[in-house]
Amino acid sequence: MLKPSLELKGASFTLSVLHINSSDLPAVMAELDSKLAQAPQFFLGAPLVVNLSAIQDNHFNLGLLKELLLSRQLVIVGVTGATSVLSHQAKELGLAIVKAGKQTTQAPPPPRQTKILRQNIRSGQQVYAKNGDLIIFGAVGNGAEVIADGSIHIYGALRGKAMAGASGDPTAVIIAHALEAELVSIAGRYWLAENLQQHSSDKSGCIRLEGESLMVESLPL
Repeated sequence: MLKPSLELKGASFTLSVLHINSSDLPAVMAELDSKLAQAPQFFLGAPLVVNLSAIQDNHFNLGLLKELLLSRQLVIVGVTGATSVLSHQAKELGLAIVKAGKQTTQAPPPPRQTKILRQNIRSGQQVYAKNGDLIIFGAVGNGAEVIADGSIHIYGALRGKAMAGASGDPTAVIIAHALEAELVSIAGRYWLAENLQQHSSDKSGCIRLEGESLMVESLPL
C-alpha cells in the first residue's frame, strides 16, 4: 500500500507570545532591539504569536509590525486578543487567529533521565539533556547554553543561558548557586538579565513558573 503524500496529525508546540502594549511602533521596536541585543541567538528565527489585547486602535498597522519583526528574523505565525478589525487585517496578511482553549489530552512523557556533567561549560558550548534533567557540577560561563527538557541544577555560577522545560514542561525548575544569567527560560517563558536582577537580590536561587510568570525563590544554602 502506498503511503499517503501527506498526513495531518495533532501535535503540541511551545510558542513565545509577544505582547504589544503600545501603538507607538518605533518605541516598541527600540525596546525590542534592546532585548534582542542581550540574547540574539535565542530569538533568531523564533515563531511568535502576537498578543494585541492592549491595542484598541483599529488603525494599528499590523502589516508594518510584521515587516519590522521579519527584518529582525522573527516570524509572526498568528495573533491573539485582537479586535475584529485587527483580526480581519491579520487574516488578509495570512496570519492565524489564535484562541486560548482547553488543552488536549497528551500521551504520558517518556521516563525522565538525568544527565550529569562534572565540568565547567565554557563560552560557545551548548549542552542538551533530552527527555531528562541536567545536573552540572561546575559553572556555566557567559556565552554558554545549557538546555534540558526537564530541570537544570547548577552547582556553581550560572552566567550564560539556561533553558529548562524545553519541550514544554511547566513544572521544570532552574537551580543555581550563583544566578548571574544572561537568560533563563522555562517552557518558553523567559527572563533576560535585567528581569532577573529586578526579581532577585540573592546570589543563589530556584527559578520556576507560577501560573504564566517566572518567579525566583531563595535557597537556604
